[in-house]
Amino acid sequence: MSEEAGAIAPAESPDAEDEGYVAPPKKPIDDIIAADPEDESLQRYKAALLGSAGSGGIVVFPDDSRTVIVQKIWLVVEGREDQELDLSKSLKDIKKTKFTLKEGIKYRTRIQFIVQREIVTGLKYIQKTKRLGMSDSLTHMVGSYPPKETAHTFLMPEEDVPSGAMTRGSYTVHSLFTDDDKHEHLKWEWQFEIKKDWA
Repeated sequence: MSEEAGAIAPAESPDAEDEGYVAPPKKPIDDIIAADPEDESLQRYKAALLGSAGSGGIVVFPDDSRTVIVQKIWLVVEGREDQELDLSKSLKDIKKTKFTLKEGIKYRTRIQFIVQREIVTGLKYIQKTKRLGMSDSLTHMVGSYPPKETAHTFLMPEEDVPSGAMTRGSYTVHSLFTDDDKHEHLKWEWQFEIKKDWA
């Protein structure tokens, strides 16, 4: 978000960094493990990265066919309790959620997700914030992750909340968690309100 009073500066298009980038071809975990068997150091690295995922992949939720299950997102402000949004709720309930942010503060976003069955590459978080006909977009690269029995978490870079009377009010946020293969793991809408103070 821009710090300039009264405006949200347009950010670079979320797809701008994708220009010229070609995602690597997807390989099953067993193929990755079987490759380069003579390279002992590479085999040790793959074992450390994949853990027990090599035996057909880890499945945390057998009844859920998704590879990536986005569970929660938090707004993190130093010195205050994190504001949490449970993304396992219905999209309708999530849409009603409104966070409060004090103008001029710095905050970070933390996201928690499960990866199961296979490695996922190039995870990214894309966010578009709208208010009064203006919009601001950002993209954070989250990375590539193997299946794991416990959740992965990612803490995004620090951002500034704008200040000034013109910036106060409610904002609508459209969020997307996607990857190199353009799979939309979760797409949701939520809100936040910028106030002069926390109260």
